[in-house]
Amino acid sequence: MKSDITKLLDRDNYENMDQKPVVPPIYQNTLFTFDNWEAIDKAYDDPTNNCIYTRGKNPSNDIVERKLAELAHGEKAKLFSSGMSAISAALFHYAKPNGHIIAIKNIYGPANNFIQHYLVDKMGMSVTFITGNDLSEFEDSIKEDTCIIYLESPSSVVFSLQDLEGVSKLAKKSGIKTVVDNTWATPLYQKPLDFGVDMEVHSCSKYLGGHSDIVAGIAIGSEADIDQIYNHEHAFIGGKMSPFESWLLLRSLRTLHLRMNQHQKSGMKVANFLENHPEVSKVYYPGLDSFDQADLAKKQMTGFTSLMSFELVTQDLNKIKKFVNSLKVFQIGVSWGGFESLVYVPAISYLKEMSPETFKKTGLSLSNIRISVGLEDSEDIISDLNNALEIIRE
Repeated sequence: MKSDITKLLDRDNYENMDQKPVVPPIYQNTLFTFDNWEAIDKAYDDPTNNCIYTRGKNPSNDIVERKLAELAHGEKAKLFSSGMSAISAALFHYAKPNGHIIAIKNIYGPANNFIQHYLVDKMGMSVTFITGNDLSEFEDSIKEDTCIIYLESPSSVVFSLQDLEGVSKLAKKSGIKTVVDNTWATPLYQKPLDFGVDMEVHSCSKYLGGHSDIVAGIAIGSEADIDQIYNHEHAFIGGKMSPFESWLLLRSLRTLHLRMNQHQKSGMKVANFLENHPEVSKVYYPGLDSFDQADLAKKQMTGFTSLMSFELVTQDLNKIKKFVNSLKVFQIGVSWGGFESLVYVPAISYLKEMSPETFKKTGLSLSNIRISVGLEDSEDIISDLNNALEIIRE
């Protein structure tokens, strides 16, 4: 069997091309024409596997879909115009009117809002949010009409893990479908489908893209599920990926293993530094031996990335602002997983997206700082953090 690195670097040529360019061309066209009635009629017999219109299938997208499906050990994949488009398509696919969802409470904010303000308000579904730290929470939350368990492992901001194998086995006993957001670990460091999860979704804007120039998403699962999503959720909502962005994503995948290796090395150094700084009360990073679920992290993941959060000792909002504004290497921004180091305070957007009561239930505080450690020199990154921390000690 090919290694993950070889899969990422395999020839990317589209199988129907006469020439074999080392970098395939961009199929920047809206439609595909046919020689005769019989040819297009035959293509419509199997539209999921024939190029007819780029909103559906395009060679530039196909290459990336096949590569990521293979990397994740999935049968098939479908690209979307954003991570949220992939998440909403996966949830729509498994959703049932008036059904019940179990979700992790610390999931990506827009995913939380989609569940509460669309699936609940528009489709009459109900949702139970849990920490997901213990299998008993899932078992106790299952109802007769539960149709989806939505996971994010590690979860947003606090980076808590769920036992993917245990949850999948529990869900299958009750005929419940499982979806996991695997953006943090990437298919390089975690393969949820191997643990029995039905579908994994990613924001390709993060590590998979890695250059802060792509907004995209992908859903990976069985051929039957992905084909159904292609014909329904993807086709009807129209969240198609552009061929040019697929080409950029393909470029990024060629260096994914190199970038992730450096992210992991720098991330571990930064996490260890923060853990030992007197102005930091707690570090949330699954790669640390002190992490509450370190054993589960090592069981499920083969590596760690560089997105983490930490809490400052101070709860003084002025000092928190001063810390963020004093950083020089870190830029202030909402995304992560690119080449650049970024800092963000989740409370800024969370308190605008949810009520103070809901924010309190997340277990977060104003002093929770999220950082994405980029590809700059790790010593420069640590020095930048140290300088800002020393400033708020004065």
